[in-house]
Amino acid sequence: MIKLITPIYIFFCLFNVQFVNAQLEKPPSVFLEDLTWLEVKEFLDNGGTSIIIPTGGTEQNGPHMVLGKHNFRVKYMAEKIAIKLGDALVAPTIAHVPEGKINPAGGWMKYPGTISLPEEYYIKLLEYTCRSLKQHGFIDIFLIGDSGGNQNGMKIVSEALNIEWKSLKTRVHYISDFYDKPFIQMNDSLIAYGLTKDIIGTHAGLLDVSYSLALDPSMIRVEKLAELEGHSGMNYKMGFTGDPTKASVELGEQIVNLALQASLSQIAILKIDNRK
Repeated sequence: MIKLITPIYIFFCLFNVQFVNAQLEKPPSVFLEDLTWLEVKEFLDNGGTSIIIPTGGTEQNGPHMVLGKHNFRVKYMAEKIAIKLGDALVAPTIAHVPEGKINPAGGWMKYPGTISLPEEYYIKLLEYTCRSLKQHGFIDIFLIGDSGGNQNGMKIVSEALNIEWKSLKTRVHYISDFYDKPFIQMNDSLIAYGLTKDIIGTHAGLLDVSYSLALDPSMIRVEKLAELEGHSGMNYKMGFTGDPTKASVELGEQIVNLALQASLSQIAILKIDNRK
């Protein structure tokens, strides 16, 4: 039996071929854990040189914000940075970081749900994550952390490994501006606008909540936030500082943009300076 090949049939055949090719050409995820080992090898073989190690934390954030805020935010921002760099992947987020003494409980460990890793073990975890990635051929390893308690360990690891690997191509870059710079800039802007430090706060305060609102409002318990209306100053007993009820998506979007710009600028500088 002879089948007539109609123009419509030809069109659908061509459409299907183009659809399949488009799917094959679609860029893979930048997240290491989403890829197969062959896809990672192909990335490296085709000129990929960089990887970002995000460090977050599992800690209390007052009655109005989820324990995993740092993990979500740093993963979201790491993806944005990797895409902008164009030659970078993102390692799995390190969610266990120093949060305070466990027994007797100190720091955020006084609040249920917090998970703390002693500083020396956190440093070792970072170190061997870097060593693993260097072994596979990554030559620029970027450390970014969304929590104040993460910063010292990242600095120690980057400095130690860069000394050890001085004669090699691989470098570890601690991106300090990712966390500090945007919050300092926003804090100064709000003070210039007329707000006080007691209203702005720090942990789970106005800027912290704004940042999370801009990325994913589900991280915020709006009903709990409403109960804090009119609060100002410090409230360590409930696990937050400042007045988070004044938070806004607009402020959060400014933090996102500042963090992205600051990180990319520092990355460009450190890739040169850490090889001098």
